[in-house]
Amino acid sequence: MKNNNSYLLSVVALFVGAFCMYAYIQKNPIVQEKVSAGESIVKNVNVTENGISSGIENVYDSVVVVENYQKLKLAGIGSGFIYDSKGYILTNHHVIDGASEIKVKLMDGETLIATVIGSDEYADIAVIKIDSSYVKRVAKIGDSSKMKVGDTVFTIGSPLSVDYAGTVTRGILSGKDRMVAVSVGNSSTNDWIMNVMQTDAAINPGNSGGPLCNVSGEVIGVNSMKIVKSEIEGIGFAIPIEDAIEYANLILKGEKIQRAYLGVSMTDFTTSSQYLRQEGITIDNTITSGVIVVEAVKGGPCADAGIKKGDVIIKIGKYDITSVAELRYYLYKYKPKEKIEIRVMRGKTEKLFNVTLGAN
Repeated sequence: MKNNNSYLLSVVALFVGAFCMYAYIQKNPIVQEKVSAGESIVKNVNVTENGISSGIENVYDSVVVVENYQKLKLAGIGSGFIYDSKGYILTNHHVIDGASEIKVKLMDGETLIATVIGSDEYADIAVIKIDSSYVKRVAKIGDSSKMKVGDTVFTIGSPLSVDYAGTVTRGILSGKDRMVAVSVGNSSTNDWIMNVMQTDAAINPGNSGGPLCNVSGEVIGVNSMKIVKSEIEGIGFAIPIEDAIEYANLILKGEKIQRAYLGVSMTDFTTSSQYLRQEGITIDNTITSGVIVVEAVKGGPCADAGIKKGDVIIKIGKYDITSVAELRYYLYKYKPKEKIEIRVMRGKTEKLFNVTLGAN
């Protein structure tokens, strides 16, 4: 009888133990990562997301609609967010570009006249301001470097029109450090490269300048652009918040953002051979990439160093160059008056020049 009771107790204990283990696994899913034969590492995996609605509440009232008026007519809209209690708002340069008047619509529907503090075309960052008495919430600035690909993100903005102000879209961080070529101003060519984060959260016209946030509602980026093609869906981009704040601080200080200057007119290898012939430029057929110098401005940094029309720039400093957009991106990593080495192909000969950069 004693043996039967011991057997029964053992079975009950085994059942209870198995049930407890099952319950634990359901609440704490695990994944095993094989690292070598016969070994594994067990990692806890959080498969739930709590508090995203709370995160939205944390930032929602700091988001605004930015209306660009030109000649008393509404020329375009975008988004922005209040990032300072004094009433300073971050948005994109292209959202406010060309405006004769900027109006800001708050989430409670109130419309205010905003002052443009300044902007930078290449960074696509602008700072505008409203009276601090209207500030109800200030967005908390996060840290984009702590974000991992696959993390949940959301954005708030005004896609398409003011009728959809405050629209929230959610997705994941699809990529970091994406180098995307863009045009500046009314240019029809890609003449600048931006280092951006990629997301599949829906970003439409009107979302530009709005915040990209982590699940806590901290701003990790400023929405800037979207690849719009019929065959492409779910690819949006945001400027890392650290870059945006760096430019915003320069704008608030009233400092002119100066960039290095070469003093050359340039073109890519995609330029038609007819155009090059018209300019009297002949490129050796062994050269297939680089940036063609169409003109070296007299008295400019490159001309003074000896670089001439028809030279093909293949390297500046430590960076190899294949396009005008790429050249500008790497050139702007250097400061005016800094000396750098520039390598060019002249005919079939590679030449090295020491150039003291100018200021633009």
